[in-house]
Amino acid sequence: MQAHGIADGSVKHRNRHGGTPLLVAAVVAILGVLGMLIVDHGPWNKPNVQPAASANYSTTGEAARAAGAKVIPTEPKAPIEPDPPGPKPAHPANPNMPQ
Repeated sequence: MQAHGIADGSVKHRNRHGGTPLLVAAVVAILGVLGMLIVDHGPWNKPNVQPAASANYSTTGEAARAAGAKVIPTEPKAPIEPDPPGPKPAHPANPNMPQ
């Protein structure tokens, strides 16, 4: 018993033309990565570090007051919370299951 096509020398070669989508996907991926690198690390995207002496306000509250906001403390939370509305969770009828 012989395999078909191998013993008689008639090996068929397949002509595959499916490389175009792979090539397009690779080009899009490369251009996307290069675009992100240029946008993130370009010469226009340098951080402007200022010394602490140039800061106008030392706390967030001072800056908020200077902007015209009212800074008030939050109301304290009640020490005992009431039970939430709705049914209570069900407990199993037999908590000790036989093993």
